[in-house]
Amino acid sequence: MRFGKAITASFLVCAIGACGASRDATEPFPEGPGDGGPTTTPTSNPGDSGPLFPTGDATTPTTPTGCSDAAKLVYVVSAENDLYSFKPDGLVFSKIGRLNCAAGALASPNSMAVDRSGTAWVNFSDGTLFKVSTKDATCQSTGFQPNQSQFVKFGMAFSSNAAGSNDETLYVAGLSDLLAGGRAGLGKIDLASMKLTFIGDYSGTLRGQGAELTGTGDAKLFGFYTTEPATLATLDKATGATSDNKSLTGVRTGDAWAFSFWGGDFWFYTATGGQESRVTRLRSSGDGSITVVMPQVGGFRIVGAGVSTCAPTVPPR
Repeated sequence: MRFGKAITASFLVCAIGACGASRDATEPFPEGPGDGGPTTTPTSNPGDSGPLFPTGDATTPTTPTGCSDAAKLVYVVSAENDLYSFKPDGLVFSKIGRLNCAAGALASPNSMAVDRSGTAWVNFSDGTLFKVSTKDATCQSTGFQPNQSQFVKFGMAFSSNAAGSNDETLYVAGLSDLLAGGRAGLGKIDLASMKLTFIGDYSGTLRGQGAELTGTGDAKLFGFYTTEPATLATLDKATGATSDNKSLTGVRTGDAWAFSFWGGDFWFYTATGGQESRVTRLRSSGDGSITVVMPQVGGFRIVGAGVSTCAPTVPPR
């Protein structure tokens, strides 16, 4: 997600222009100036054992059935309008192509989700929604009408309707925007009618906050919130209520931010002050440590990330 001039319950964030030239990111990734490699922040509860956000057990298949290999990858979209695939287990970004969606003249990509067939759904800053091929980045209009239920810009993710089900729902997280209006909270989009329905507000201190979403093949939905530091929480898909809040020590959403769940862990993509994105991993499948695994992604700023319900929910073997 990319902030224009956005206001949440706790702070005002002003627009900062994109920077850097995109490139095919299959080359080795440079470390940042003065970086000696990944940095790690231990879990805030070092005495805890087991996953912070359980999403399966040892009997959960790591290779979902009926899915293409492409549908098991993470995909990201940049502020520069480029689509990339990402292999978390190898820390490799590969450029697919440049989006040429028929959004408004000044509109830019804002968020992304990926369905079970491996198709990306990209929301632009003017509220439009397009389907994008993860093979060649070509765009297709969806007929979605912006500003439904006061949602203009929103985070988004697919989540299975039941654990292991092939049926899934597209959930959206509204962003309250000072210029465009809008409301914060959880909603969903019916892909047959392209109708957006508001579900409910978040709970407690997360009420009114901006959020990005990621979902899983075992029917979970999580939010990445613009608190200081950022917060990760579980979402009730029926009400919008949040629970299991975890403060992400050392992680700031900045002005370009997204996240995904893959292989039992959470992956956060953040950039501040016009800089390129970094990648941070929360080891949910293990000790709960927070590690900057890529200080620089290689010259682009990630504003949306999507992973389908075909992606593994436990660490690959």
